[in-house]
Amino acid sequence: KHDIGTFIRTCFKRFHTHNTRTRTRKIKNKVVKITPITTHNTYHTHHHIMPSASFPPPCVMGDESIMSKKSHGTSNTPVQTNLRWGVDVKIADNICNFNRHGAENYGYLFKISFLKDSREELRQHEHKEENESGDTTEFEMTFYDSNTGIPLFVAPRKGGRCLEDFLKESMNHGWPSFRDDEVVWENVRCLNSGEVVSVDGTHLGHNIPDGKGSRYCINLVSVAGKPLDG
Repeated sequence: KHDIGTFIRTCFKRFHTHNTRTRTRKIKNKVVKITPITTHNTYHTHHHIMPSASFPPPCVMGDESIMSKKSHGTSNTPVQTNLRWGVDVKIADNICNFNRHGAENYGYLFKISFLKDSREELRQHEHKEENESGDTTEFEMTFYDSNTGIPLFVAPRKGGRCLEDFLKESMNHGWPSFRDDEVVWENVRCLNSGEVVSVDGTHLGHNIPDGKGSRYCINLVSVAGKPLDG
């Protein structure tokens, strides 16, 4: 028997093929109406995707108490006011601090300067290395908590995939998609529901495993912070 939860899981296995128009889909002669999220106050929902689970190492599991009510939603601080890539501060604050299941709209990474700026950062890195030493070291890009500025993910990471491989997977899924070795585990936890959070209580996204293992499907608005020393 099919229900809406089953249908949502099926949609995500097909690379989250969503758009901004109301659509219908027939499942064994049953028509299901899907209305994607298009406003600032409501968001795409991930909470039907994963059943209660414990994920294999190196994933670090966390306790539900991490997301307990604090002075600003689930965090003690609102998002930074100068987020990277032109991220909308209002959307970021709602998703990071007053939300457990929602997500930014599918393909939000296409609508801001993230892709262009990431490639430009790589170009500048290579240019600087070539001019200063003649040698090119592997490029790494760090993603910081939009609330606190602590490092959460590093992608690409030395010894791992290149920037274009990371961007390609992220574009295919519609959200930044990180792998185990790209997570800064001292600052990130997975809950049994599949929710991915920072140790400070910032909602980040969800772990949606595929054939390659854990895949951390993360809201760009949650990792658009600037470092504490920057």
